[in-house]
Amino acid sequence: MAMKKVASSAIKALANSGSSSVLTRQFHASPGSKKIVGVFYKANEYYAKNPNFVGCVEGALNLRGWLESQGHQYIVTDDKEGPDCELEKHIPDLHVLISTPFHPAYVTEERIKKAKNLQLLLTAGIGSDHVDLKAAAKAGLTVAEVTGSNVVSVAEDELMRILILVRNFLPGHHQVITGDWNVAGIAYRAYDLEGKTVGTIGAGRIGRLLLQRLKPFNCNLLYHDRVKIDPELEKQTGAKFEEDLDAMLPKCDIIVVNMPLTEKTRGMFNKDRIAKMKKGVLIVNNARGAIMDTQAVADACSSGHIAGYSGDVWNPQPAPKDHPWRYMPNQAMTPHISGTTIDGQLRYAAGVKDMLDRFFKGEEFPAQNYIVKAGELAPQYR
Repeated sequence: MAMKKVASSAIKALANSGSSSVLTRQFHASPGSKKIVGVFYKANEYYAKNPNFVGCVEGALNLRGWLESQGHQYIVTDDKEGPDCELEKHIPDLHVLISTPFHPAYVTEERIKKAKNLQLLLTAGIGSDHVDLKAAAKAGLTVAEVTGSNVVSVAEDELMRILILVRNFLPGHHQVITGDWNVAGIAYRAYDLEGKTVGTIGAGRIGRLLLQRLKPFNCNLLYHDRVKIDPELEKQTGAKFEEDLDAMLPKCDIIVVNMPLTEKTRGMFNKDRIAKMKKGVLIVNNARGAIMDTQAVADACSSGHIAGYSGDVWNPQPAPKDHPWRYMPNQAMTPHISGTTIDGQLRYAAGVKDMLDRFFKGEEFPAQNYIVKAGELAPQYR
């Protein structure tokens, strides 16, 4: 009853104050059937191999039965690009759009303007930079993600990639496949992780988990972020705060990128900044591909200034067949997979269901899940 009174008074205030682009779509708990569209990657023959494979088109986050039992329409597709794609057909009348960082539906200002009924944008996972967040805020949309759902998945993947690069693993694996046996061709640039200086750029949930996982390897740990981590965690990991990023870079044997993609971080690692890194540096980037200058990374790998580059994020995604990172030397790239383990899928599927349930009931989401709320962007995206 109290919520109805609040909503009623707010609507009256809106009517009396004239139009407001921030408030027009704010009341997302309106009754009635909703049209929900999910954009995920296709699993094809792999779907039948695991009953918990829910993060794909076929699995549909395991939401179909629940949504349809409540009278909602649920459309799921992987077709998201171009004026004639399946997603575009549903833009004008959808209420909720669910997407993932692994197969992102790019929500541009143009699409937002077309989506007259759109109220809620949900990211199944973490990282909502596929949405034009300023346009979403201006339109009064709510943007939310399942914060924390796959941070363990990504941190573990980062540790794996560090070891793959440090131990020069891939050339040895390729030798086995091709029938070769050349120990020297691997060993001449294989090292121990112990004693190396590892710096994480960003020490949020993933960065902190990585520091904890690196502690047993007896590395020298550095981190750069807007704020310092908890003193107890600093003491536990032995990580040292570096306020000046450019001063930290030449100290690092290994650099891990753990920051969100924003206007400030887009293209942050260009030719000049890469030049400040130690020659022979190893880089792991599971954050976002657009944080790096694509060609600058490829050139630095070719020259040897970057001795190894690994990650699962590209710009754009999916990466075109002629993307230079596919062909640059000393890379250990994969498609965007680090956060979509089966365990991660189950966590972000549950998180999406929880937020949809709250949305239908007119309830608030967990505060940390909001990326855009009432016209305001979360601090990390400002």
